[in-house]
Amino acid sequence: MGKAMRTVNIHDAKTNLSRLVEQAAKGESFVIAKAGKPMVKVVPLEPVGEGKTSRFGFLRGELTVPDDFDRMGEDEIARQFSGEE
Repeated sequence: MGKAMRTVNIHDAKTNLSRLVEQAAKGESFVIAKAGKPMVKVVPLEPVGEGKTSRFGFLRGELTVPDDFDRMGEDEIARQFSGEE
């Protein structure tokens, strides 16, 4: 069984927020409790590139764009702009 996660009461969390956030960012997750009841868990965000896919370019290699993409439908667009039916 793993190590029990540290619990911090909400008053101490408010008083020591900066230090606690720094510790959590380094991987030391903790729980904030109010009146002894666990309320939230604070965990570090996983930086992009370390096991997570960034949103930018997430489909790279999965899609292809036709060579004539910038000309697709140009005849129809020209017809509509000229007022032809």
